[in-house]
Amino acid sequence: MTTSIIILLAIIATALVATTWRFSSRRLSLPCPVWLRWLVELDNPFTKTNRAAFIVETLDLAPGMQVLDAGCGPGRLTVPLASSVGPTGRVVALDIQPGMLARAQTKTEAAGLTNVAFVTGGLGEGKLPANHFDRAVLVTVLGGIPDRAAALAELFGALKPGGLLAVVEVIFDPHFQSRRTVAGLAIPTGFRERAFFGHRLAYVIHFEKPNGGEADVQATEPRFL
Repeated sequence: MTTSIIILLAIIATALVATTWRFSSRRLSLPCPVWLRWLVELDNPFTKTNRAAFIVETLDLAPGMQVLDAGCGPGRLTVPLASSVGPTGRVVALDIQPGMLARAQTKTEAAGLTNVAFVTGGLGEGKLPANHFDRAVLVTVLGGIPDRAAALAELFGALKPGGLLAVVEVIFDPHFQSRRTVAGLAIPTGFRERAFFGHRLAYVIHFEKPNGGEADVQATEPRFL
């Protein structure tokens, strides 16, 4: 068997497995397997709103900010987020798969970044500190969370008053959530929609935690930093 045939068979096998995962994910809450991380590691050339640089640009980040990369995967956004907030800022990279966190950590170390904390876990588990983050991002993650209401409630509590949550969705993702669905989950939690970029099949939507939200809750220091 020639090398070219072996490569072709490997590509076909990978495509079949990837397709199987995509269809299975429509019925079950299955995160992207670590060995298929390349599917989510690169920017999609067909959707501007899913590109890391565009997403980060919309966040209006400043040095010293505290940012949550929820469901960070292999760290496609973790590195640019950490670079944007500088050494006085901090990024918490949260993911349920240790293998994904290991890949993200390798990237941040290669970039010479030391302002990232890596946390194994999922949203809704109560691991996030109250009133701590200036920004939080959910990039093609929300639809894969079993209890989305609990996840958004934890995000709301973890953001500072005036903080922003960016939800990114693209139709190519098997867990795609429509704008109406996302807003229907976020707004009852207490968020208000602040900005929308893109179109109904690929978009970034910003939700703000209103100033005065949970004013009686004091900010807490995260246990994992």
